[in-house]
Amino acid sequence: MSTDLTVVGAPTSLPAALGPDLRAAVDLAKAEKAASTRKAYGIDFRLFKEWCEVKGVCALPASPEAVAAFLAAESGHGTKPSTLARRVAAIRYAHKLAQLDTPTDSEAVKATLRGIRRTVGAAKVRKAPAIAAKVRAMAALAPAGLKGLRDRALLLLGFAGAFRRSELVALDVADLAETESGLLVTIRRSKTDQEGEGVTIAIARGDVTCPAHALREWLDAAGIEKGPIFRSINRAGRVSGERLTDRSVANIVKDYAGRAGFDPSSFSGHSLRSGFLTSAAAKGASIFKMMDVSRHKSVDTLRGYVRDAELFKDHAGAGLL
Repeated sequence: MSTDLTVVGAPTSLPAALGPDLRAAVDLAKAEKAASTRKAYGIDFRLFKEWCEVKGVCALPASPEAVAAFLAAESGHGTKPSTLARRVAAIRYAHKLAQLDTPTDSEAVKATLRGIRRTVGAAKVRKAPAIAAKVRAMAALAPAGLKGLRDRALLLLGFAGAFRRSELVALDVADLAETESGLLVTIRRSKTDQEGEGVTIAIARGDVTCPAHALREWLDAAGIEKGPIFRSINRAGRVSGERLTDRSVANIVKDYAGRAGFDPSSFSGHSLRSGFLTSAAAKGASIFKMMDVSRHKSVDTLRGYVRDAELFKDHAGAGLL
């Protein structure tokens, strides 16, 4: 199996006239999941298939016992519970595409996964938020030249728009509209908008470090008038037409965190997004205004950022000792 799940188990005795439309239907069915999700599922199912081959059991259709044993084996090798949950989702998805009963619905599989979480623990390792002061310090260390201008614009815009890294690198010049008050940025598709309805957010101008100004400096210097905003730069200092990858955002954040004297391993691409929310909560911003920028669907998710920012505010133990 390739690393990208395809529709398997489709009937082969269909009329030839259905061919083009059936191929189109397959493409549309694949579009149900994001490309990154299909790729991850493909890798997950390949690992399961290889394990099954070693054990001499069938991967498709798989028995609940085989899936449960696979999860136990993976856990024994140190695979995180969150990753195991995705492995289960991949196995379920492969069976659904093949129009087979899903072994992952079995209580044996569910109980095994719950037991792993209870035994190992399912707490996520949280990366440090790049709060406003840290982002300013990181951006101030951007060197002269095209790369420095790009990195500075990426850090400031990524923070100011609470962007997911995939959203940030997907931006095109056509998605921007400059106004007197700041920037209007249209996000065509996101993690919580898989159908591509799109949403426009406002990026306020900064008093000390302005994301809109930094972005304009980068675009003008690079001569970018259309297409991807954030692009790779080769060793000769030439700007390519290729957009940066998700991984590039994480690497840039880590690089500048290290330059500013912070532990790079504590930061990730998500640090810009979490840093904006943490900083906004600390300033007492309305949770609904925060949602306007971050595009969270659930208030409960944002409550965590507010709580973290206010842990010592009006503390019950203040002044007791």
